[in-house]
Amino acid sequence: MDYEDLLAYKKSFALAMMIFDVSKAFPKEEKYSLTDQIRRSSRSVTVTITESYRKRVYPKNFLSKLTDAEAENSETQVWLDFSLACGYLEEIKYNELTALNTEVGKLIYYMMNNPDKFGSSKI
Repeated sequence: MDYEDLLAYKKSFALAMMIFDVSKAFPKEEKYSLTDQIRRSSRSVTVTITESYRKRVYPKNFLSKLTDAEAENSETQVWLDFSLACGYLEEIKYNELTALNTEVGKLIYYMMNNPDKFGSSKI
């Protein structure tokens, strides 16, 4: 198995791409604040999951990177909250993105709680 086969990778990548698409419609004045931040944090989840998988032979590094991925996922949720509150997302799209964000978080926690299933050992 490679990192691209991980369900957490696939779902987080899909979420990042969905966020990229919806954030194209955000106001220009948000370009260097909300738009950049939500894109950065959502992409960082996927990248950090990949880094964790590459470091899975080092259990503490595996867990550390997954903790970072979960933190970025939480940050993405806060930016989604701001996007809704500012009126940049319709509630139905917000709910869709939030549901996928929650699912990604659960997958990250699964990896953290079951490191042996990913070629790592319990810490």
